[in-house]
Amino acid sequence: MSVRFGGPGESGSGWGFATPSSDEPEINLIPFIDVLLVVLIFLMLSTTYNKYSQLKINLPTANAEKAREFPREVHVGVSANGDYSVDNEALQGHGLRALATALRASAQGGSGGTPVLIVSADANATHQSVMTAIEAARLVGISQVTFALQSSATPGAE
Repeated sequence: MSVRFGGPGESGSGWGFATPSSDEPEINLIPFIDVLLVVLIFLMLSTTYNKYSQLKINLPTANAEKAREFPREVHVGVSANGDYSVDNEALQGHGLRALATALRASAQGGSGGTPVLIVSADANATHQSVMTAIEAARLVGISQVTFALQSSATPGAE
């Protein structure tokens, strides 16, 4: 008579060890959905709504003065090679006198008070070319000068 004991790994072992199951772990989504619904309800209750759309308001009226007239703008363009244009018309001469003559004609053509000179200079224009435009404006009697610029396409670009 032979007695046989079952060892590990044999079927029908009497040692009481649980065999590992082949079931994959499962994620239970119900508590996750419950938490999201509680958060959603909290946000809905704590949100303030705009009540101005519910009010009908009659705004008061006033007699306003005539809107202020803006001064005449004279645009001077300075190219990279020193050519000038006044109000988008190219000048034949490069000198101070030719530019002053064109500025005087453009400044007298408009209505209003003292015109404002807007200088649009190329990035590669010389400093002397821009200073010549400002000097011509001084000779004509234009005392307000501003510069036009273009913002860069990428922030932080130099």
